[in-house]
Formats: sequence, C-alpha cells, structure tokens
Amino acid sequence: MNLELEGKRALVTGSTAGIGYSIAERLAAEGASVIVNGRTQKRVDQALAKLSGAGGRGLLKGLAADLGTAEGVRQAVEQFPDLDILVNNLGIFEPKTFEEISDADWLRFFEVNVMSGVRLSRHHLPRMKRRDWGRIIFISSESAVQIPSEMIHYGMTKTAQLAVARGMAETTAGTNVTVNSVLVGPTGSEGVMDFVDQLAAQQKTDRESVEKSFFQSMRPTSLLKRFIEPKEIGAFVAFLCSPMASAINGAALRADGGVVRSIL
Repeated sequence: MNLELEGKRALVTGSTAGIGYSIAERLAAEGASVIVNGRTQKRVDQALAKLSGAGGRGLLKGLAADLGTAEGVRQAVEQFPDLDILVNNLGIFEPKTFEEISDADWLRFFEVNVMSGVRLSRHHLPRMKRRDWGRIIFISSESAVQIPSEMIHYGMTKTAQLAVARGMAETTAGTNVTVNSVLVGPTGSEGVMDFVDQLAAQQKTDRESVEKSFFQSMRPTSLLKRFIEPKEIGAFVAFLCSPMASAINGAALRADGGVVRSIL
C-alpha cells in the first residue's frame, strides 16, 4: 500500500532506538523526509547510519537535542521550523513505588513526557493549520487508562497526553490537520528489554521466563501474551501519518495487544 508520504517532512522525537526508531524507519521507507532525534550526536549518527542501510527512500536528517527541555525544543524549531508530520514519541519510564516518587520525579516526568510534545506542537500546529495539512501524533500508552501501581507518575503523564491531543484536535475543525494519540501496549523497546534482562539476571533466569511471568502477573489481560515488536507500532503510526487517514482525528487509538478490556 502506498501511504502517499513521499516528500513529507517528519520529526520523530526520541527516535534513535525502539518505537521511535521503528516509526522513523517506516516513514523513511514510505519516502518521507525524516528527522531523527536523540540527546547526543553519537546516538543520532548511529541511528542515521543504521537507517541509511535499511533501504528507505526518504531523505534522512539528524537532530541532537534534549527535547525534554525548553532549550532543546528551541534548538529544534530553529533548525526545522516547518514540518508536515510531528510524532511526539519522546518519553521516560521508571518503576517506583508511590511513596518513593519525589516532587522532582513528578516534575521531571511531566517535563519530558508531556511538555516536550506541548512545546513542539505549540510551534508547529499553527503552521500546519495555515498550510491546511499536517499530522501530530502523541505516542501514549495503555498505562494512560490503566494506571500502573508500580509507576503512577508515568501513567499520569500518559493520561495527560490524551487530554492534550484531544484538546488540540478540537482546534483543527474544518482543516486537513489531524491530532491523535496512540495507546501503545507493552513493547519490546530497547529500554524495556534492558530492564527485562536486568530482572532475568537478578532472578537467575532467562528473558523468556521474565516475559511470561510479566504477562501472567502484571498484564494478565493481554491478548497478545508477548511484547509488541516496535516495527508493529511503526507500521500503525505511519498509516496515521498518511493522507489516507484523514478521517481519524481527535482519537485515542489502541495498539496495546488487547491489554485494555474496554471496547471503547
């Protein structure tokens, strides 16, 4: 299927690995001009080299900036003032009991997971509306609606993303600009698999056993019963970026492996 993304200018935040990388890879494969973002030039260069070898048709560019800060966003909009597609993927997570979550933790998670997307969207949404075409997507999580007790601060930021995305979509009525969010389920991203490997080492077992135990005890409602592959999310997000997805706006779409039991 041709997603009609040839030449579209896209920024995927936090895209040197995992879900972000897979989204960037799929957009480039569809011919989009993709800006790869990471905090360090080394990570960006490594991702660009890997993407270049993947055979995508789109032009690749790099942006080394910490978009979890106002200064990083300022650098981003100065270098790339106009986009057709903005994928707000940047995010952090950290298992921690509620009693241990400090004020600094709450603020750091909100700054990175929510304000990065807010700041970038505040710049790009008006420009998209003036050009009468654009796509903004927030990569949220099933944790937005089923708040995990082991990281409440993370769940809070994912819920906030849904509210921000829906509110922004309300301002696009009658235009060819859409704003959506994706509720991603447990995914085998770099950070998640590193955490799984750490648990496996601590428990003196293997990755497969930890994964099985996770879905038995932590996400028992999963229908997939495995970690989602980042490329599966990449394909879904690429479609949402397409002109073919013009009827989807203001939606919180689930790619969660069936973890959320609600039908709405």
